[in-house]
Amino acid sequence: MKRYTLVLMALMSLLSAGCGVLRSVEPETAAEPPVAAVVERPASDSEKLLMYFEHVRKLSAAGLAKEYETVRQHRAQTTSDSNRVRYAIVLSVPGSAFRDDARALEALEPLLRKPDAALHSLAFMVTTQIEEQRRAQGLHQKLEALKSLEKSLIERDPGAIKRR
Repeated sequence: MKRYTLVLMALMSLLSAGCGVLRSVEPETAAEPPVAAVVERPASDSEKLLMYFEHVRKLSAAGLAKEYETVRQHRAQTTSDSNRVRYAIVLSVPGSAFRDDARALEALEPLLRKPDAALHSLAFMVTTQIEEQRRAQGLHQKLEALKSLEKSLIERDPGAIKRR
């Protein structure tokens, strides 16, 4: 029994010493970044175009006009799928002088007809975004028309509100 206790105590001391060695190694290993985090993978066309979308939305009016000219010229030279999406993105920026939803949707149509195209999903997303902007704009116009109608009714009969 005594011998068994001695062997058990020796094993426990070895285990605790081994854990102490492992604890001293862990912080040094954990401090080094993994190799995958250091090596950047190239962005896909979709990722590049999403970054482009973000970039375009942050441009000033003058920068946006310059970007529109550049994209328009690239599209005239090469009608690649990337150029189609880039062109549609620029054309769909709200408040720009050259905004043209119809041309943007027209540029994306060939990609929407090809479900196996690499940029089909992105073209679908941009199309949906343009259509939602159109819907919002239509609702805004309807709201403004109702406000105008209400204002004209109030001006015509100012006592109508007091009678209620």
